[in-house]
Amino acid sequence: MTATGPSETWWARVPGPVVDAAVVAVAVADVLFNLAGSSGLAQVMAALACTVLAARRRFPLAVFLLTLPASLMLDIVFAPFAALFTLAERSRDRRLLTVCALLFALASATPWPLDDLSAHERTWTAVYFFYTLATAAAPVLLGQLVQTRRDLGHRIVEIEEAREHERLLHSQAVLARERAQLAREMHDVVSHQVSLIAVQAGALQVAARDQDSRDGARTIRSLSVDTLDELRHMVSLLRASGGNTTELTPQPTLADLHKLVTTSGIDTELTGDLPSDIGTPAQRAVYRTVQEALTNVRKHAPGARATVHLWHEPGFFGVTVTNTRPTRSSLPLPGSRQGLIGLAERAELLSAVFESGPTTDGGYRVTLRIPANGDT
Repeated sequence: MTATGPSETWWARVPGPVVDAAVVAVAVADVLFNLAGSSGLAQVMAALACTVLAARRRFPLAVFLLTLPASLMLDIVFAPFAALFTLAERSRDRRLLTVCALLFALASATPWPLDDLSAHERTWTAVYFFYTLATAAAPVLLGQLVQTRRDLGHRIVEIEEAREHERLLHSQAVLARERAQLAREMHDVVSHQVSLIAVQAGALQVAARDQDSRDGARTIRSLSVDTLDELRHMVSLLRASGGNTTELTPQPTLADLHKLVTTSGIDTELTGDLPSDIGTPAQRAVYRTVQEALTNVRKHAPGARATVHLWHEPGFFGVTVTNTRPTRSSLPLPGSRQGLIGLAERAELLSAVFESGPTTDGGYRVTLRIPANGDT
């Protein structure tokens, strides 16, 4: 923000019409003080000069020119000075301002009525001309100073906005680095824990005597290995920093949906199909939607059955994952709904629609609807 002094704040709060009225009043007082013994034409020109000052903001040059006849006929200075100041405040043409100052000095120095001047009077007129010209420099310079100060104020505001934008970009860069560092640290911690789970599951699979225990241990070990692969892939993308580096593992596609469903540990039915020519981002979005939905079923709806339905229609295609009500109580696992938020953000990038919510029979439904022209 730009700093403003008390006087500037007070002046800025004064309404424009009040300032114009004060300027006209001072000009009238100046005219009345010098009106004694003047002709009717001089009085008319003086009244015109005072009246037009009210429009000096909109027509500064015309108002100044209309004050010159009164300056020629009477010894007034305030009306032409006010008009000249306003013109200098708004105009950037210094040649025009110089000509206007010369006109004011000429009008003020020329005697009225116009008669044959003696040598002494001509000399005094020339002296008075230069004196008045020097005086006219005051409103011109003051108006230019006000104009420059206003321009500097605008420039300072622009600089502050640019600095604020630069600070915002810097803070975003710092935040991105901190998030990347946090993700790497989380990868180190989580991968260690998941590796231990995989090792223990492998040992349990070998030592178990009944088939159900071996199948359960095999599932745990498989999920642990998949989790490690996902973590390594995420960290590789973070370290790439936008570079064209080779990924550690391939991104999932529709071909991986069958394996995802069969290894989910849930009674799941996969129905329907999708066109084979949809883009890779859309395939990945469909896969992640099914993955997150089945994970939520496993966490929050134990014993429920799920249906993964792939569908396509003119102009749209997508997937709908529906599960029934749980048949037993779920464990109090923490959930922040960040998975659903991430799916919604992924869908927004594809101009798709993501919807999730409970069904009337106590289950839950997740739907991803992708436009056919947004799958690239």
